[in-house]
Amino acid sequence: MPDSNPAIRVTAMPADANAYGDIFGGWLMSLMDSGAGLVAARRAKGRAVTVAMDGVEFHKPVKVGDEVSVYAAIEKVGRTSMVIHTDAYRRERHSEDEQLVTSAKFTFVAVGDDNAPRPVDGG
Repeated sequence: MPDSNPAIRVTAMPADANAYGDIFGGWLMSLMDSGAGLVAARRAKGRAVTVAMDGVEFHKPVKVGDEVSVYAAIEKVGRTSMVIHTDAYRRERHSEDEQLVTSAKFTFVAVGDDNAPRPVDGG
């Protein structure tokens, strides 16, 4: 598990699961996108939008009641874009053991009020 604080942390609920009690992959990817988006917005000091998601790997299932923590770190910064590596971990409700469940890379572009790309470092 990363040494940093999570970008976002939530508890998986029944509405987020299929009939077998496994959390939908789309729900988990949305959570990861939100966590990466928080990191991107802080770095861009403004709005940043998702333009790509690559290398998604589902390592283990997430169950109803699990606490899900998303960790996100900037891997690369270009003129207008950022690549953010994101990992999601699960922790059973009554346990201290955390397990990596999903990894992905998200690419964000900093945009201005006109929705056009702008430099990440201002401008």
